[in-house]
Amino acid sequence: MQIVTDSGMDLYLPPEEMPDMPLNPVRHMITLEGKTYKSGLDIQSEELYRLLEETDAFPTTSQPSSGDFAAMYRNLAATDPDILSIQMSSGLSGSVNAAKAGAEMVPEANVTVVDAKTLSAVVGWQVSAAVRTIKAGWPVGRIVDLIQRIVAVSDSIYTLDELKYLIHGGRISHMKGLIASVLRIKPLIGVTKDIGNYEQLGMARTFNGALKGLVKLMLKKHAPSTPMRVQVIHARNPEGAAILREEVDKTFKCTWMPLGTMSPVLGAHTGPSMVGIAYAALADYPEVP
Repeated sequence: MQIVTDSGMDLYLPPEEMPDMPLNPVRHMITLEGKTYKSGLDIQSEELYRLLEETDAFPTTSQPSSGDFAAMYRNLAATDPDILSIQMSSGLSGSVNAAKAGAEMVPEANVTVVDAKTLSAVVGWQVSAAVRTIKAGWPVGRIVDLIQRIVAVSDSIYTLDELKYLIHGGRISHMKGLIASVLRIKPLIGVTKDIGNYEQLGMARTFNGALKGLVKLMLKKHAPSTPMRVQVIHARNPEGAAILREEVDKTFKCTWMPLGTMSPVLGAHTGPSMVGIAYAALADYPEVP
């Protein structure tokens, strides 16, 4: 069995959890000042943020087409027709639907499309678990069940210091975003469990207050000192990421995944100030071979 992903995934894990088989990403596109890039291939995060500093223009993004997925499935099916395709949340991108349409175009491939119901780090957790279970010989139905259990017990929340990219990208209400921007309010944003879209969970007046607000959101679900699987992801804000990690480390008993930077296509929607955290109680996290 082979795995297909997309560029809405961030994969930063300890060596023992890193996949040792190809993941075959189908890329989202980023367009800035008339030039189009494949996220994570033609442009990396640092270059994207450098370009954003040099222009007043905003980036736009587009999902992979059904034809892009079909081409990937067709190429892989020549080697192994069984394909597990794990795509970022259908509540935030049309990648899942494009993947399903692409699979219908390649009858020689046996494609199982999975809606990750989230993005970034937790998709990476799902992909890593899928690789390890494939290596262990699990059937595809059991692997999908495991992925769904990871979704159920994991959460992703984030905040950011500037809202203009979210406002421009339509990820939050323009009017609410405009008011928040004028007032310098920092939103606390999560990803829903049911359809995997964004929800506002709170707000703060300062960025440091927002980082502490993320920890308070974690405390609503997990008691202090709970053993946790935790990963901090940022766009280009290592200072904010370090503060968040310190606050979380003081509050919970953490098993830390490596600090990571968010993929370019996700950063195009948030801008460089974003800091987020993925977490799950270790007692709830499913056992992975």
